[in-house]
Amino acid sequence: MSTVSEENISSFHEDGYLIVRGLFDAEEADILRAAARADQSFKENAYDLKDGEGGKAQLVLWNSTGEDLWGAIARSERIVNTMEALLGDEVYHYHSKMSIKQPRTGGAWSWHQDYGYWYQNGCLWPDMGSAFIAVDPNTRENGCLQVLKSSHKLGRLEHGRYGDQTGADPERVDEAVKMMETVHVELAPGDTLFFHSNLLHRSDQNTSEHPRWSLICCYNTKHNNPYKESHHPFYSPIEKLPDGAIKEMGAILFEKDADFWDPSADATTGAGEKTGV
Repeated sequence: MSTVSEENISSFHEDGYLIVRGLFDAEEADILRAAARADQSFKENAYDLKDGEGGKAQLVLWNSTGEDLWGAIARSERIVNTMEALLGDEVYHYHSKMSIKQPRTGGAWSWHQDYGYWYQNGCLWPDMGSAFIAVDPNTRENGCLQVLKSSHKLGRLEHGRYGDQTGADPERVDEAVKMMETVHVELAPGDTLFFHSNLLHRSDQNTSEHPRWSLICCYNTKHNNPYKESHHPFYSPIEKLPDGAIKEMGAILFEKDADFWDPSADATTGAGEKTGV
């Protein structure tokens, strides 16, 4: 079942995002955090992204939804049905990633739109979105996500290399920031932010003593099946799982053959996909 009302859907279309508090309960949030910390695959497949300010974020990215805990989350009815209600069509799993900001060293992300990168993958429409799930508390001190309210209405901005960061055109972003509200998305573990692929978002460095791990499940709509091959998949139906599957699979970690992606080895990425937060 979907977790959203018609009012929620209207709010998403107006603001470009929707926060669902407690989408995952305390037990599930504990499972996510313990599994993430224990998963050796994250340590082996994380790649570093320097922010040009002395900080370093880490990202682990995979395309497949295997028969494991992370696949159960990405295929859970509460996530998939909500995303379908918000985007107005059947969706499929585009990829998932764990965004990691370690204490005191976790890097910042400059303003960007996910569709600023996904456009390059042959997706004609920005009818795409992400579910951002807090594994740890996300606070201002540890670099929580910031979104520019209603900025998805700007359409896709040009993205490129500006200084030490790859992001949206800073001149246009500066003007948008003057006119739109910047919202700091502070989340408790288990809270989930759904946001549109054209919503501008960024985050500061983690200057606190606490880690900030966040799981992001990304989705594309069926009608937006890419017209060319890239490092992310074509349309494939999702086999949805009942929400109870997350607790049942709580002890299962990544499969050893999970489809991890190393951006430095991918020729299709150009300047590099930096869709982290």
